[in-house]
Amino acid sequence: MRYIALPSGDDVPVFGQGTWFMGERSSDIPREIYTLQQGIERGLSLIDTAEMYADGGAEEVVGAAIKGRRDDVFLVSKVLPGNASLKGTVAACEASLKRLDTHYIDLYLLHWRGNIPLEETVEAMENLVEQGKIGQWGVSNFDVSDLEELLTIVDNEQLTTNQVLYNLSRRGIEYDMLPWSRSNSLPIMAYSPIEQGRLLEHPALTEVAKRHHATPAQIALAWVMRDHNVITIPKASTIEHMQENIGSLAITLQHEDYLTLDAAFPPPQRKTPLEML
Repeated sequence: MRYIALPSGDDVPVFGQGTWFMGERSSDIPREIYTLQQGIERGLSLIDTAEMYADGGAEEVVGAAIKGRRDDVFLVSKVLPGNASLKGTVAACEASLKRLDTHYIDLYLLHWRGNIPLEETVEAMENLVEQGKIGQWGVSNFDVSDLEELLTIVDNEQLTTNQVLYNLSRRGIEYDMLPWSRSNSLPIMAYSPIEQGRLLEHPALTEVAKRHHATPAQIALAWVMRDHNVITIPKASTIEHMQENIGSLAITLQHEDYLTLDAAFPPPQRKTPLEML
């Protein structure tokens, strides 16, 4: 496992566990809990969730998975923009803490930008840090202009990460956000690194996978992690899927592979609006 240092100094794995769509069906929950637990056993200690996922159901799954081993996990959750007022952020965090069955969240993110002034959300986040309910905070789905505005309110050190959509078919952030984030020492957290499975039958991925005796999913994940400023959080709802994902850590892509993938998924040549799922 490779690790990345957050602005706070905390080292986190570059490869975590996502939970979007977990907790939606009661029949799947025991398997989802067990898969997260086995991921922790294999070093996937970063777990990402949100109050939005299954209306809190995913947080309950995570709470069950980390019960008795909270100190082994770096826990990320998110507040919806409609809840991100001064009082609403605190109330949302407390509700998440209850569902997660823990007294603190390591990293709390504003899920995307809404109509509540950033100053108000930042004040709420800082209050939560002072109260010990969160360790640090960050944002999600912020474009460069949003980040630049945010840094007129706070110092670089206060902002921990920006979680955005990034995969082979969604490369827009390479034009401006990735360079900006490197220059501002802001790690990027990439969600949906295999485009929720829609990339996996692409001929270019299949071609590169054959060269490495790997699967298309493993190539797609290795490609996202080629940038040492990027953390990725694929979801795996079965042990087999989770073990397949972990296999991507052993893959080193070569120049020929990048040429193949760039031809199929061209890098951006101009600024494009930030994409979201």
